[in-house]
Amino acid sequence: MDEDVLAAMARWPNVPDAYGWLSLDARGRWRLHPDGDALAGGPGVSISNPGILAFISRNYAHDDLGRWFFQNGPQRVFVRLDAAPLILRQADETGTLATHTGLPVTKVERWALDTEGKLYAVTEHGPGMVEDRYLLGVLALMRTPSGLPLLEDGPEWLAEPNLIAATAASPLDVIYPPVFAAASPLLPLRDPASVALGYVERPAPPG
Repeated sequence: MDEDVLAAMARWPNVPDAYGWLSLDARGRWRLHPDGDALAGGPGVSISNPGILAFISRNYAHDDLGRWFFQNGPQRVFVRLDAAPLILRQADETGTLATHTGLPVTKVERWALDTEGKLYAVTEHGPGMVEDRYLLGVLALMRTPSGLPLLEDGPEWLAEPNLIAATAASPLDVIYPPVFAAASPLLPLRDPASVALGYVERPAPPG
């Protein structure tokens, strides 16, 4: 976090938390909710100012409960997550990954595919979802431990994720060479990703 933000937190430690004012959509776009209606499902207004976007990204974090927030000076502004805490993108032609906040991904602890075909990864920065426009590119670079392309040598549920809920789909080891040479498990998700990966989609005030 920024030094002046840390200083403000130390100087004013009891500023009330804010809820319903900020959301993150499935393409990694920050949206402001001037009417505080994020928890009610309001669409909000896209934030486009580069300086504000950079400030939010530098001061984005989470607590022990899996609630993600933007530390706005002394105030913690909790974020409604429309997909995941981090949105992952291929950063270059080799397929390296980066978060929507600009952090390079160098390790994936595990991958997960849900019944809608959304691909998630637990990274060193936290859990994220691969942005839809990069999904096929990421899957195309995945390999089995034997080196074969995963899309050519994978189970049936990989091509038809809707089968995950109806079959005894089992995890498998995969390698994504642009990020990490070691194999990581790819899990078929029957539960919501927020439950399986440990994050809160809609942080709400206590009580």
